[in-house]
Parts: sequence; structure tokens; C-alpha cells
Amino acid sequence: MDSPATSSGRDRPYVVLHVAITLDGSTAGFVPDVSRFYELAAVWHEDVTLAGADTILAQESALVAAELPGPAPDGPRLVVIDGRGRVSAWEALRDAGYWSEVVAVHADTTPPRRHGLFEIVTGADRVDLGAALQALHQRYGARVVRVDSGGALNGALLARGLVDEVSLLVHPSLAAAADRRPWHGGGPARGSRLTLVAAETLPGGLVWLRHRTSPEAPST
Repeated sequence: MDSPATSSGRDRPYVVLHVAITLDGSTAGFVPDVSRFYELAAVWHEDVTLAGADTILAQESALVAAELPGPAPDGPRLVVIDGRGRVSAWEALRDAGYWSEVVAVHADTTPPRRHGLFEIVTGADRVDLGAALQALHQRYGARVVRVDSGGALNGALLARGLVDEVSLLVHPSLAAAADRRPWHGGGPARGSRLTLVAAETLPGGLVWLRHRTSPEAPST
């Protein structure tokens, strides 16, 4: 599959939502093909992996208990939107072997942070996502951000018009009503017509759909 084309004159990175879902659009209630998911994610050569605090908190206990290999010098940065200051396992995240370093994104009212943590502070009571993306571009030269998170962050980025591409790895499953979690958060979204750029059938009944909201895309 072709990589995205060149973009210029942007004041923020190209943002991709890459999500594993059921046929009815849920991120829960099924067993995702994790290896295939991350194999496909490599197409964007991301500079930044962006996650929400809830996604990180779900992994914290396992990370803290594991023997970790240390930072990946050539890996992307992990950037965590943590407006309420709930994440604590920053060293474990850094040493997980996937990322070169970690950056916390906080608001002005976030509780006091740990000394020495790389951070971006933007927004008064809540993180200003647009300003955070601009800061990633200006401070770190980030060109491509892949969002690896749940519906809350996905939906917030969509609602603010900050998403350039939506990638859905659709699994041949249906989620039970009690387990259903919409990949876009289920809240009000900014209406827009997406352009289909790729559709691929994969082994195991998977379908990979890529849509763009913007004609601009980064070179790889």
C-alpha cells in the first residue's frame, strides 16, 4: 500500500486514528489481532504515539511488574494526554522497549508533576489538544502522530477537526451490547465527508479501511 504523499505549510503533525474494531464499531467485546494491528501501523512511520490516560492506566500494573528492556533509541515518542495527573508509571513507560522517550501533556490546573518529566502544558482547566499538537510539531519536529487510544480521545480529536486520516481494522465479530464501546466515543462529532483511500481484505476475515479527512498527507 502506498505511503501518504507530501504535505507542507502545516503548523501541526499529520494525525492518524488507527483503531481495531468490530463490525458494529466497538473497540471492546472481542479479541483483536494485535500482531496484525501493529504490523499495519508501521506504514505511517510515526514520530509520536499519542494515547489517553485511560489507555495507559489500563496497562500500568502489568508494566510495573514486568522486566523491561529500556527505551528504544529509534522509536517514536509516547505522548500521553493526562489532564488530571493520574498516570504515575512514567519510567516504566519509557523503558517498555517501544518508545524513545515519554512526554506528558497537562493543563495549567493539573496536580503537581514529577520533577524531570518531559511535559507540555497547555489549556487552563483542560488540555488544549490543538495547541498540544502544534507544540509537538514546533518543539520536537513531529510530522506524523498515530493515535493509539480509546473512544474518548478519538472523539475529542474528531470533534475539533484535528484528524487527517481514519484507519479501521475491522474484525469479523459483533460486540455484546454490554461490551460495546464506540471507537469514536459516541459523542457529538464534527460532521465531514471522508475520502476512501484504501480498502484491503486480509487473512482471518479482517478488512482494513483507510479514509482521509484532508487532502494533505506527509511523505515517509
